[in-house]
Amino acid sequence: MMALQARPHLIDRLPKPRGRLTADAPLGQQTWFATGGPAEVLFRPADVEDLAAFLGALPADMPVTVLGVGSNVIVRDGGIRGVVIRLLRGFTGISVEGYEVVAGAGAPDLNVALTAREHSLAGLEFLSGIPGTVGGAFPTNAGAYGGELAEVLISAQAVDRAGRIFTVTPKELGLSYRHSDAPADWIFTSARLRAAPGDQLAITRRINEIDGARADSQPRSRTGGSTFANPPGHKAWELIDAAGCRGLKVGGAQVSEKHTNFLINTGAATASDIEKLGEEVRRRVFDKSGVRLEWEIRRLGEFQ
Repeated sequence: MMALQARPHLIDRLPKPRGRLTADAPLGQQTWFATGGPAEVLFRPADVEDLAAFLGALPADMPVTVLGVGSNVIVRDGGIRGVVIRLLRGFTGISVEGYEVVAGAGAPDLNVALTAREHSLAGLEFLSGIPGTVGGAFPTNAGAYGGELAEVLISAQAVDRAGRIFTVTPKELGLSYRHSDAPADWIFTSARLRAAPGDQLAITRRINEIDGARADSQPRSRTGGSTFANPPGHKAWELIDAAGCRGLKVGGAQVSEKHTNFLINTGAATASDIEKLGEEVRRRVFDKSGVRLEWEIRRLGEFQ
């Protein structure tokens, strides 16, 4: 696969942050699908202030993309132009303040649920069933197993493309099913979540139930998570199954035999294989049912 070479002097055009800048940084193996091209420049900010200062000084024509732990995303084989931002060290902290949990955007959702359990706080168990990080939950108001972000969010901190820092409420974000009204250029850096006193044994039991349900129904192979949002009045997996797509393959990509709303990399799939398979599933479902599935997985970057 041809690597995407950084434009001449691109890094020289960028502000000099306290965090780390890397040119032509591989991304494929950092995604759950384990395939895809590199970032032209990868930026790992040191903290919120570093991120805000960098964005504020960044040339206005520079594309910016945020990548979490690589779940629920396809990085196309041609890579991602401009600057890719990953919120790692400095954004993964989790603290408890009374009955509230404050989590950095880079904190895995599972770790938030486990931290709440350690403090006998209930109401955040559903997060253990959502792959990815806290920051990744905002664009789609992520939810699973009877809960969603909008139900527990008190406030969130975000930085816009101009480097301005905001603190906003769920109402201001306009959260609804798999949707947010937040500006596309906002990068969420932390969330304050509402919990309630609970019995630690019951909380542990619920987290174990969710883990068991995932193990029983979802593939544990190279997958990006749930591929399509459930259309109103329908379940995506049922529509996909009814359209005869269970086990369908394109190149090294396959519709999971275990859960048809999951696409998997059988070992040698390109990002193009996975995206083409998803589009073929959408076509077959529409031909069969008249329902047009909408991608829940983000597709980033350029085709090879």
